[in-house]
Amino acid sequence: MKTVKDYIRTIPDFPHEGIMFRDVTTLFSDPRGLRLAIDQLLHPYAGVQVDKIVGLEARGFILGGAIAHQLGKGFVPIRKQGKLPGKTLSQAYTLEYGEAVMEIHEDAIEPGENVLVVDDLLATGGTAVAGLKLLERLGADVIGCAFVIDLPDLGGRRVLEGLDMPVHCLCSYDGV
Repeated sequence: MKTVKDYIRTIPDFPHEGIMFRDVTTLFSDPRGLRLAIDQLLHPYAGVQVDKIVGLEARGFILGGAIAHQLGKGFVPIRKQGKLPGKTLSQAYTLEYGEAVMEIHEDAIEPGENVLVVDDLLATGGTAVAGLKLLERLGADVIGCAFVIDLPDLGGRRVLEGLDMPVHCLCSYDGV
């Protein structure tokens, strides 16, 4: 029986030399792989009250949208700066190879709503922490963060767990 990891391809030296890029587009394009990933991302939250699914730009939108549909819940995107049309809150953060700003609509979450944060990859944790800070400012109760891939050598899981955030990952890859 195939695992989620079997559907993910590795592309060497992308986007920079020395990086082993874990490409989830092959997972998404296979109906069995996508179903497996969605089911496994949801599994730890069976029976837990979830009000909204929050997806981190951009592959988190694909996963988050599918999970929201499966649960019959709303989906909220956290996007790169300048991509949302309404009034937003912003949060700067550091990437593995640069800096960026994430935004959320200021009316996307009601205080006290239980939200699940979803993305494809956990590396340094910078994007996820920025998202968590935005959600905290809106008064959300984040029940956890779910990722397809963890890159443990980059320390993101330790960062999130250091914030007392439950983390669920489907597979991991050593190295970068």
